[in-house]
Amino acid sequence: MNTSVLLSELKFKAVRSSGAGGQHVNKVSTKVELSFHIQDSKGITIDEKLKIYNKLASRITKSGQLILQCGDTRSQHKNKELVISRFLDILKASLYTPKSRKSSKPTKASVRKRLENKKMHSLKKSNRKKPLF
Repeated sequence: MNTSVLLSELKFKAVRSSGAGGQHVNKVSTKVELSFHIQDSKGITIDEKLKIYNKLASRITKSGQLILQCGDTRSQHKNKELVISRFLDILKASLYTPKSRKSSKPTKASVRKRLENKKMHSLKKSNRKKPLF
């Protein structure tokens, strides 16, 4: 993943923020919408594209675009920085592969301890029975 190439491929659009805010909201476009076309990207390898498609299937549109929005602050520049950082975090998270689990054997001491506990438990149960005469 080449971040400098990815950042050059991003498309931004300023949109009016929704919700309460008075006169300022009605006349200023502070909400930033980021769109990124995954298939056309040159900063991601084919294997990475497949991983992204699998992990982010619910966020990707039918045309193959990843669209993110940010309207957290009143500043368009700050929202742009926030949406870029979210985009990079989402991509890194989708490309992350967890370590495979290595199966391990129980130690000799833990096996011995388990067997001793079983013997003690069975002895305790057998001592509760009526004696045979």
